Amino acid sequence: MKLTRLHNAALALALGALVACGSGTGGVGTNASGGTVTAQTGAAMVTLTDAPGDFLSYLVNVTSVQLKRADGTVVETLPATTQVDFAQLVNLSEVLSAKQVPAGTYTSVSLTLDYATASIVVDNSPGASITVPAANILNGGNSNSPLTSPNSQVTLTLQLPVGKPLVVNQGTVANLALDFNLSASNLVVLAGGSATVTVNPVLQASITPDATKSLRLRGPLVAVTNTSADMSYSIHVRPFFRGEGEHGDLVVKTTSATTFTLNGTPYTGTAGLTALAALPVGTLTAASGLFDVATKTFTAASVLAGTSIPGAGLDSIGGTVIARSGNVLTIANGQICERSGGRVSFVRQTTVTLGSATSVTKDGSAAIFATSDISVGQHVQLFGTLATDGSGNKTLDATAGSARLVTTPLWGRYTSVASGVVTLNLQQLDGRPVTAFNFAGTGSSLATDAVAASYTVNVPSALSIGTPTAGTTLRFYGFVAPFGAAPPNFNAVSLVNYALTTSKLSLEWDSPGVTAPFVGTLSPTNVVINQATVQTAEDHTVSIGLDRTDLSTVTAGITLVPNAAATSTGFAIAHRTSRTINSYDTFDLAIAALNTALNGTTRVREIEADGSYNATTSTLSVNHLIVVLND
Repeated sequence: MKLTRLHNAALALALGALVACGSGTGGVGTNASGGTVTAQTGAAMVTLTDAPGDFLSYLVNVTSVQLKRADGTVVETLPATTQVDFAQLVNLSEVLSAKQVPAGTYTSVSLTLDYATASIVVDNSPGASITVPAANILNGGNSNSPLTSPNSQVTLTLQLPVGKPLVVNQGTVANLALDFNLSASNLVVLAGGSATVTVNPVLQASITPDATKSLRLRGPLVAVTNTSADMSYSIHVRPFFRGEGEHGDLVVKTTSATTFTLNGTPYTGTAGLTALAALPVGTLTAASGLFDVATKTFTAASVLAGTSIPGAGLDSIGGTVIARSGNVLTIANGQICERSGGRVSFVRQTTVTLGSATSVTKDGSAAIFATSDISVGQHVQLFGTLATDGSGNKTLDATAGSARLVTTPLWGRYTSVASGVVTLNLQQLDGRPVTAFNFAGTGSSLATDAVAASYTVNVPSALSIGTPTAGTTLRFYGFVAPFGAAPPNFNAVSLVNYALTTSKLSLEWDSPGVTAPFVGTLSPTNVVINQATVQTAEDHTVSIGLDRTDLSTVTAGITLVPNAAATSTGFAIAHRTSRTINSYDTFDLAIAALNTALNGTTRVREIEADGSYNATTSTLSVNHLIVVLND
């Protein structure tokens, strides 16, 4: 039997309030005695996000997000059960709801997930995946019983920091950020080609939402305003794959630089807003952009509408091109969204046929591209008509449809640079290992087809890579070069040097855990886990991008200190048996609470943290910390 912990799959939920089309009265809740409460209201905006992880698909239903007021009033912020594929929420957040809630002081939040129809696919790279049977999705808080109907739901309650509740006033904005950590919430056991997932949800909370991630707003069009003073449109929020229902109302601001793709046709600025206004009310839209915490406004960088959105008029497949032969693409890890009812499913591999009439657009551009711009390694969203081949496999005919080139991440180890072209030892494209790709036909000749060991990236002069040493891990975002046109193999639009970014710490002990993992009395500024205790952990790693350090080789153990320079922090203690979590504003408050909780019988099962890691001193300056106890 092989035991594998899933790393780097943090799932974040940011919950805030945003005034939509005005505040009102008549918000409804239930108080501690079961009576109905009405109050002045503000609008609550709930968003979900996820980071790259080891699940290829994690489709579950979110059935409830409830806020509890200090007087016991319970308010439901989610109007309807919503299917979410957490594995697809990478580097963005999506608005789940923007409903009105009664004004008041809220001290806790509860999240309920339903696994009755869950679709969970584990990434068993390279080149393999394992679909987890329903009977193998287990409730870790209920004797590991299967999460199947009628016992398919899991509810987790999070207490907000003492003295820092969520305060909602009439017509004002309140923000609450929740981090749902998939790495800490799921234990995967791989054995004989099958997988078992044990679910123990873990959350964190902060009153400051993450304003650095792109936000997506999806829903049917209500109205458009296109004047010199106000370029915007309003929608009824309808998140993810929903084909009906309203989750509140929001306004989307646009600018002269906003790009639009409407029914497969690209526009920019005022021209795009004019074209949007010509579409019928009720046309499905989806905008990506940023939420300004100070002004409480959302401004779109790009807008999609009509058949350019999965589930709106055409069948759709989103995934990674791993091979191309003529006009036939091979797509891996595809997410299928059917035009009828928006049913979503995962497909490990499928084929898509292009044609001369296939319309091709690219994120961030108002130009029209050729089908030859779609090459191996590119992330794409394809639209057309689903069919089933003679072997029973799903295929997509996009000859009369469209394709959208989506910004694609690339990982590699630096080799050299010359004339603005960086040569890398390619490690991953779009999250897939290099062994997954067939690069035949990518070059202008057979001799120039892409080669993973010497993969070339065109880097614009505005992106400075400095002078990295050989072997340094770099991550670019951009677009694969057109098919048959390489070299270079990839055109970068942005760069991340992972030698300077956040490290991830993961320590997990087998049941029942350890009663005294720390050295001596816990200090509010310095917590030490000695080497002997680190070595008893089933999982003991620090990861920076693709690079992992096995902490069993670090003789001094590991020290945790608060990161005074962090702009976003969060600390929590999770109680696995009771499924409650206490969150704290500061490192010292969390450590003080942990010192009290470790009474000699309570055991630590897991420690997940991120921050800046100093390999010389084995010290992690902590931004976020979760300690999971067995109580």
